[in-house]
Amino acid sequence: MLGIVALTACLPSVAQQERRFIRGGNDLFNTQKFEEAEVQYRRALERENASFAAAFNLADALYKQKKYDEALQQFASLAKDQTDKETLGELFHNIGNTLLAQNKLDECIEAYKQSLRNRPDAQETKYNLEYARQMKQEQENQDQNQDNKDQNKDKNQEQDKDKDQNQEQNQEQNKEQEQNKEQEQNKEQEQNNQNNESRDQPGQSQQQEAKISPEDAKRLLNALEAEEQKTQEKVQQEKMKALKAKRMKIEKNW
Repeated sequence: MLGIVALTACLPSVAQQERRFIRGGNDLFNTQKFEEAEVQYRRALERENASFAAAFNLADALYKQKKYDEALQQFASLAKDQTDKETLGELFHNIGNTLLAQNKLDECIEAYKQSLRNRPDAQETKYNLEYARQMKQEQENQDQNQDNKDQNKDKNQEQDKDKDQNQEQNQEQNKEQEQNKEQEQNKEQEQNNQNNESRDQPGQSQQQEAKISPEDAKRLLNALEAEEQKTQEKVQQEKMKALKAKRMKIEKNW
């Protein structure tokens, strides 16, 4: 928890002006007008640049405006030359809070530890330290879970990649088998065509040989008719001989 430094003493001249600006800043801070309070604290530092109260309260105002880097720089600058343990404890407590707001857990844990070295009994610092440790543990668990998810994701992506590669290989093999099958079919068809052509060629030759002139056809027909006439005459002669022999046989029996 952050807190501003209140002033009670009033001094003349420059010191009095410094205190007036600080009081004005504190009034604005307490009404949550942090930007206007910052202006008053800076005016106080213009009057007295070594004013611890103005610098400390300025750091608080910057923190409330979420100007964490500026606030951290301001707190650290004050802690650098501080020797009072109570004040150091309070400064490191505020440094821890600023680092916690920036989610710088390792650094804020160290700041809280440094605060407790100077103020061992500060219950609020102990609570903030434990809270920061729990946040760190949760963050580590989340990081571990995320790492596991990333590993599983990578593993799944690798499996998907292998699956895609296997599918591509299977597709290539199927394509190659189809091409081989098609080539075999084409080869078989070509062989069948060649066989059909080989069977068709003799028939064509016979048809060519069967083509004769009309004169040759007439002579061939005459020759066939003459041969047929001879055959019929021969058959007739054979019949006459048989009949003659039969008659002779009958006459002999008489």
